[in-house]
Amino acid sequence: MSRPDPETLDVYNDKAAEYAESSERHLRQDPRLLQFIDACKQGGRVLDLGSGPGTASAVMATAGLKPLAMDASAEMIALADQLPGVDTRLASFDQLSGVDIYDGIWANFSLLHAPRTEFPRHLAALRQALRPNAPFYIALKLGKGEARDALRRYYTYYQEDELMDLLRSAGFAPHNCTTGESLGLDRVMARWISVACHG
Repeated sequence: MSRPDPETLDVYNDKAAEYAESSERHLRQDPRLLQFIDACKQGGRVLDLGSGPGTASAVMATAGLKPLAMDASAEMIALADQLPGVDTRLASFDQLSGVDIYDGIWANFSLLHAPRTEFPRHLAALRQALRPNAPFYIALKLGKGEARDALRRYYTYYQEDELMDLLRSAGFAPHNCTTGESLGLDRVMARWISVACHG
């Protein structure tokens, strides 16, 4: 079992309000989020893994879903707690458990903070928690190896073929892949990949 990286957690606790403002600008109209919501069972229970301030969860709740915003940052969860229709849980990836619980799982730029050695185990736990044929969305940064950014956040980077192999090995069926580039919290442009799957 691995604990969340302390330096990464410190950054998110210190910059929770700034991160929330950025999420509000970019996530509310994100077509990938809207597609994920459309793919979920109406009124279904969904997990927002590494939810940050809960912006995506708020959009899901407005659409009639029942989101659980789960994050290891206490300051992020404190912000998510203020959102109507959003349940919250202060927890790390390691604390995810259960079988056939969720009608959808949204993992938007969260699992990139997990060590590469732990990633397959986390994917397996997510697949187990996801109901059959329910949607799973994941976004990570493209690249190789592991490193810390200018803010000292820990990242694990993936190549597209590597990520696809890991998803399929965990029992997911990828059906839509998008790549792009955007400005991060560290004010650096970074390439990313997002993959929509079904369990």
